[in-house]
Amino acid sequence: MSNETYEPYEPYEPYETEPAPADRPSGLHPVNIGHLVMGVAFAVMLTGWALLEGGLIEPEDLRWMMPVPWLAAGAAGLAALLLRRTD
Repeated sequence: MSNETYEPYEPYEPYETEPAPADRPSGLHPVNIGHLVMGVAFAVMLTGWALLEGGLIEPEDLRWMMPVPWLAAGAAGLAALLLRRTD
């Protein structure tokens, strides 16, 4: 057995006590445009499938519905590219 002395435990303070500096990042993270484009395309395809299964659109309407996911995904990717922050 040793006779070591231990420092008392100091509780952890989870919150900052001083204000954050002005050059600190705002918390926004960069958007992966490829993931955004494919996610939008998938979401619009899923919506089209749900509309077809729900009977709100007929199979004949698929002719004009097929390019909609790709147009929406392209528009989302272009918007993300144009609105991207460059610091």
